[in-house]
Amino acid sequence: MIDAERDAAEESVADGPGSADAAVVDAEASAAAAAKRAKAEKIGRVAAIFIMPLIFVGMMITGYLGAMTSPQPRDMPIAVAGSGAAAFAEALGNEQPDSTDVRVVADAGEATRLVVDRDVAAAVDVDADAGSAVVYSATAAGSSQSSVVTQLVTPTAVGLGLDVTTEDLMPLPDSDMAGMGAMFLATALAMAGYLPFSFLVSNSPELLRFRRIVPLLAGWAAVMAGLVWLVSGPILGVLPSGHAGSVLAIAWLVVFAIGAVQLFFTRIFGAMAVVVGLLFIMVLGVPASNMGVSVYSMPTFYRYLHEFLPVPAVGEAMRSVLYFNGAGVWPHILVLAIGAAAGLLLTLGVDAIKRHRNPNPKPITINMPSLHGGPRPKNPVWRYVSLVVFPLLMVAMMISAMLGAMGSPSPKDMPVAVVGQGAAQTVQQLGRQMGGSFDLTIVDAEEQARSQVEDRDVAAAFLLPSAERQTATLITNEAAGSSAQTLLSSVFAKVADQMGVPLAVDDVAPLPDRDSNGIASMYIAMGWILAGFMMIVVGANSAPTTRPLRVLLPLTVVYSAFMSLLVWLIAAPITGAVEGRFWPLFGIGMVAIACVAMVAAVFERLLGMFSIIPIVGILMFLGMPASNGAISIYMVPQAFQSLYGVLPMSAAVEAVRSVLYFHGDTVGGNLLVLGIWGLIALLLVVLIDRLKPPSTVIEEVVIPDPIAARRPRGEERAEDEAGVSVSAP
Repeated sequence: MIDAERDAAEESVADGPGSADAAVVDAEASAAAAAKRAKAEKIGRVAAIFIMPLIFVGMMITGYLGAMTSPQPRDMPIAVAGSGAAAFAEALGNEQPDSTDVRVVADAGEATRLVVDRDVAAAVDVDADAGSAVVYSATAAGSSQSSVVTQLVTPTAVGLGLDVTTEDLMPLPDSDMAGMGAMFLATALAMAGYLPFSFLVSNSPELLRFRRIVPLLAGWAAVMAGLVWLVSGPILGVLPSGHAGSVLAIAWLVVFAIGAVQLFFTRIFGAMAVVVGLLFIMVLGVPASNMGVSVYSMPTFYRYLHEFLPVPAVGEAMRSVLYFNGAGVWPHILVLAIGAAAGLLLTLGVDAIKRHRNPNPKPITINMPSLHGGPRPKNPVWRYVSLVVFPLLMVAMMISAMLGAMGSPSPKDMPVAVVGQGAAQTVQQLGRQMGGSFDLTIVDAEEQARSQVEDRDVAAAFLLPSAERQTATLITNEAAGSSAQTLLSSVFAKVADQMGVPLAVDDVAPLPDRDSNGIASMYIAMGWILAGFMMIVVGANSAPTTRPLRVLLPLTVVYSAFMSLLVWLIAAPITGAVEGRFWPLFGIGMVAIACVAMVAAVFERLLGMFSIIPIVGILMFLGMPASNGAISIYMVPQAFQSLYGVLPMSAAVEAVRSVLYFHGDTVGGNLLVLGIWGLIALLLVVLIDRLKPPSTVIEEVVIPDPIAARRPRGEERAEDEAGVSVSAP
């Protein structure tokens, strides 16, 4: 372009010296402007490598750390009935003024109905004459909610001299003992509606024409509904039988509704609709869903979001069908139906306005590099294949790995030390009762057992009662895994009850209030992993000039420092989930991000955009269940236990946990795991680059605008067939 302008200036000399000088000046000015634009574009493309991960990781980690690391009950509705209802309600309200919203109802029948209808979190039937109280809850409405209610109500009842018993009005089925079925169904279906539109604008915008995308979306919703039901029902057996029709119908509706709303977002925000969708679906929708954590334990803001966001709607609708025989399903169905209708109508309105303002818009230029690792093919089939294969495999992997690993958590060879006189007989007896759930070993001294618990060599130690001590004691390590401690406390409370003695729990490493669930380490590690592979995926598409190692390696160092600092800022001063520990977390974060980036670079070199599938599959969908983060590693299937300590996610989680709660005792080993992954990946990148040097060319595809004014059908078809071209800049 610059040479052409100079040639034109030279040709103008024949017109006279004045005109020649003017032409030269114009050419130089044009060349300078073009160079300035090129430089600005290059800077903008490199900046995108930092900006997009900052937005994505920043939103995700801030949302999850801020909402779910330290849930506290807030205005949890509890119904009270019976002869002593007024006195009990007053006492509970005085003792837990901010935690409970107590209401007195006419009788136990009305109280239990409110629990089943999920209008209250629990109910208490107080019989003052008999000196007893029955606490009614429904674990199918949320197992964590049931346990929180019991912890709130029991001290008040005991303080009033009442004997407390509990009754579960709606227990979870044996196939889904943790209630994870509805939660993972909701997440998978939300992904199915969101993912295709996350890169449809920049991949195949010609499909976004309204009369094309609506039938395609309807068909896609049917396919994904069938896939999710097939995996979670017949294959994994997590879903209770007899609900296939209802599950499929709700699944179709939620995928269609989210897709319709996301279609509207693409009309307004273009390619940045992916950020808006992520905000409402994952960042806000998952915490507000009332699935993993009770919405009454979240900041009040989420309780309002629970009423209209799609993930809470589909989660509660699935919960109603699966566990409550359809009771209460229709309000949530209505939310999804209104969302679908609003998305389509608003899209039609935006299209009409845009056609009126600009009936002949310019074609759209797509400058994403290769979809499959080689030169971009001229045939659009690859783009269409990616639109189907990418989200389909992502949803299939997510529902298979996450639900398969955590759908029915149960202990498997969980190591427990047994101490005291008669330990051999106790181990033999418990071994017969518990099968392979626990790996019981005999330890001679309490000090030795305590040391093993502190070092995380065993999950707990059970001290038998003796002549000097008339209680059994369970030594636990909450900071090593709160899910394991909760399970062990429940199991060995029953064991102690069989022995006729009370159980005392001695926690060697209790969690602080700021991280009462013990999952801050998991979300920090997740931030590092996301940041690592996003750098490569975003960079390969926005700035392929950064792909050669001589550019990529120094960029990775700077980027790793930037993102590690961001994650620490979110975890510590912004959300308060972490106190201090800047330098160790910052350093480990840099190593983790850089090593994951090299791993992602291997797959990107080989598969292009399709690299997202194995990257996310290995690092996240396999890494999360095998990380010992959200759920104890001893409560997932053996296949995931074998991956513990091998994958980057587990190494990152344990490194953070070690820094936060155990004085960095295992950081060296965790860094070694990350370093091995990074070093091997770097060597593979070097080898691949020798065989096939990385392309730095930005290829372009020119496609007609999807909101162009309508033309005769034949003319439009001819335009679609001829209007897609490939050009190198």
